[in-house]
Amino acid sequence: MTTFIYSATASVDGYIAGPGGDMQWLAPYMGREPDRLFEQVIPQVTALLMGRTTFDGDDPNAGDPEQEGAFEGQWKGPQIVLTHRSVDTAAKGFTITHTLEEAIETARKAAGAQGMVHILGADVARQCFQVGVIDEVLLGTVPILLGGGTPLLRGSKGSFPLELIDQSPSGGMTRRFRVMK
Repeated sequence: MTTFIYSATASVDGYIAGPGGDMQWLAPYMGREPDRLFEQVIPQVTALLMGRTTFDGDDPNAGDPEQEGAFEGQWKGPQIVLTHRSVDTAAKGFTITHTLEEAIETARKAAGAQGMVHILGADVARQCFQVGVIDEVLLGTVPILLGGGTPLLRGSKGSFPLELIDQSPSGGMTRRFRVMK
C-alpha cells in the first residue's frame, strides 16, 4: 500500500513560510547536522505531491546547484502539482493535475504500490487530510518565532489526532507521527 506522508519544517509558532511565502528564514537552520528522521524518510520517498504555491515557491537553496530542489537537492523523481490555474510549461519531471482526486491517483501510481508520496504545502496537505489519505506526519520545529505567514495546516476545519512514533533532536526537534484514522 502506498504511504502518504506530510512533512514540513515549522517555526515554534507553527508557520512553514513567512509573510508572502518567504522561505529564507529557514536558511540559517539548514546544513546543520543531519536529522536522523529526515535521513530515514528521504530514500523511501518515490513521488512528491505539492500545491501550486509550493511549485511556484521560494527555495531557500535557489541558485545552489548542489542543494537546490527537494530535500536540499538530495532527491530526484516524479513530482505531481495540484493547481486550479494554468501552467505555461511544466519543468521536466513535473506532472500538472487539476483536481484532488487526479493528483492523489497520479501520485499513487507514480510512487508505486510499496512507495511513499511526500506531500509538500499546507493547502494540499489540508485537502489530503480532509479526504483521509495522509498516513503519517514528519514535523521539524526550529527555534524561531515568525509571527505570521503560512500556518502548518492552512484552512483546516477539523482536527486530526496523531500518535507519536519517533522523534530526534537536531538543532530543533523533529517528530514522526502516525495519523489516527
